[in-house]
Amino acid sequence: MIEYIHANSSGNISLADLAKVAELTPHHLATLFTKATGLSPHQYVLRVRIERAKIHLTDEQLSIAEVSKLVGFRTQEHFTKVFRKVVGVTPSKFREDLTSDANKETSLA
Repeated sequence: MIEYIHANSSGNISLADLAKVAELTPHHLATLFTKATGLSPHQYVLRVRIERAKIHLTDEQLSIAEVSKLVGFRTQEHFTKVFRKVVGVTPSKFREDLTSDANKETSLA
């Protein structure tokens, strides 16, 4: 399941899709998955997308909207809301902090 989620995280992954791959009922899959990971399948998918977004946010050529689409969010608003909930700051602030940290490292070198 974990490999499937990582390989398909930018697309639409439903609980029914995951259950079909695992050959389990959706309810049984959700119960086992949550017990094994501590997160529901949906929460896990969101976390994987956010981790991928962090990597894409290092590329200043990509807009926040482009990053949100690349990692599988339908709207930038939803992406921003989930990103802030998981990371603690907005994607823009995260990128700003990355740029600031990189500038500090450059000036120290």
